Amino acid sequence: MAEQFPGAVLDLLDAAGDRPVFEHGDRTVTGAQLLALVGRVSRGLRARGVRPGDGVALLLGVTPEAFAAVLAAHTVGARVVGVRPGLTADQRHQLLTGADIAHRVTDSPDRPDDQDGTGTVPPLALADLLAAEDDGRRPRVTARPHDVARLLHTSGSTGVPKACAQTYAAMTAAWAAHPDRWPPAIRELAPRLRRFLVFGTLASQVMLEYGLLALAAGGTLVTADAPAFPDSLVRHRATGSVITVARLTKLVASVRARPADLGALRALMVSGSPIDAARLREAAEVLGPVVFHGYGQTETGMISMATPYDGPGSLGVPPVDLEVRDADGRPLPPGTDGELYARTPSQGCGYWGEPALSAEVFTDGWVRTRDIGHLDHAGRLWLTGRARDVVIVNAQLYYAGPVERVLATHPAVREAYVVAVPDDDTGEAVHAHVVPAPGQAPHLAELRALVAAELGEATAPTRLTLLDEVPLTPAGKPDKRALAARAQRT
Repeated sequence: MAEQFPGAVLDLLDAAGDRPVFEHGDRTVTGAQLLALVGRVSRGLRARGVRPGDGVALLLGVTPEAFAAVLAAHTVGARVVGVRPGLTADQRHQLLTGADIAHRVTDSPDRPDDQDGTGTVPPLALADLLAAEDDGRRPRVTARPHDVARLLHTSGSTGVPKACAQTYAAMTAAWAAHPDRWPPAIRELAPRLRRFLVFGTLASQVMLEYGLLALAAGGTLVTADAPAFPDSLVRHRATGSVITVARLTKLVASVRARPADLGALRALMVSGSPIDAARLREAAEVLGPVVFHGYGQTETGMISMATPYDGPGSLGVPPVDLEVRDADGRPLPPGTDGELYARTPSQGCGYWGEPALSAEVFTDGWVRTRDIGHLDHAGRLWLTGRARDVVIVNAQLYYAGPVERVLATHPAVREAYVVAVPDDDTGEAVHAHVVPAPGQAPHLAELRALVAAELGEATAPTRLTLLDEVPLTPAGKPDKRALAARAQRT
């Protein structure tokens, strides 16, 4: 039987040898040194009774030791739950009490983020695990294919976060650590990650995936504890990093107002929410051809990615199985909008402890994305909305995505977000939240006329709120729930 994940990653570190693979402050760690750290933490975990299938929560920063701990937890075959920084006590409690955690590894036991809210899971100090002796041997991978390798929590931007389970077999089938499996867009991206800026937690799905890609491409992971763009990019001479749509918008505005030396920058991977074509063109004008627009989900991993050379608005040609289906589950022809169903090598197997929801989303080997879009005749993917991000007006369902995109075309609008609000006459109506362009103040009447002309009167916003900036979830996505709650109060 082939060695399971993270065997291929250990191979990368072994092959790197004396090449630097991690830079943290004034420290540089080589592949051989990081591999030794993985071995020590693995032995420390086993000595404390961690076995394949055990639930292990990781509350860690972005140090080389933290990265080694992530790999070590997988090396021993644990079911890993990464706890991202910035969660509230209630969110941590919900996340950890529902995940059947037996062990909790922390690199700073006194900080608030390291409290699990239950008092029932004693911490394992990473420093103590690292005290295990280095025996000079390659770490022994004991992960089992059908065990759950990790629980990945959705962002909760449209509901309560769910724990998506991914098996070791799925992680082993993933493409990041295997150059021979890279799809075309990833082959374009990978060489640009010579100095990949990492932050938050290396246990996150996106940060780990792109971090492994950088290592496989011969790059170095460079840490930023609290990234502030563009300063962190300049200070660390970063060639690539991950960025949300909201932060990309701020970065472009900042660099336009105060030019920064971003000559080293080669790639910004944007994911988490759609970005309109006008914003992509503006980013290319200010930053150069560096934006890679990815589309994927917690449940599927990457589905498709547009390179800087794809037409703005499309998400490129998906390298995975993707079907566009109607409400009855029948495939639709090119150019016709429908719900997207994806099938990827590394997709999840269900939601932890939620069999009914799992059966609804994971069906016959496919994952229902609950997103709306179409494939054009060239096979390129276009997103047009989210199946459950809707407003129901006079019993007719309208998707928020198209309304937001029309609003964003107004010259006085920098960002636009739409939520449903109760309406005595129509049941629900559209409430628009807008971040104005600098020095502008769009009027509701203008925005209503614009939307009505493009999409019809039913979707024209009846209310308008101007924002200095959009609220974000802990994952950095626009917080639609917060906007809806604010709309209810006005």
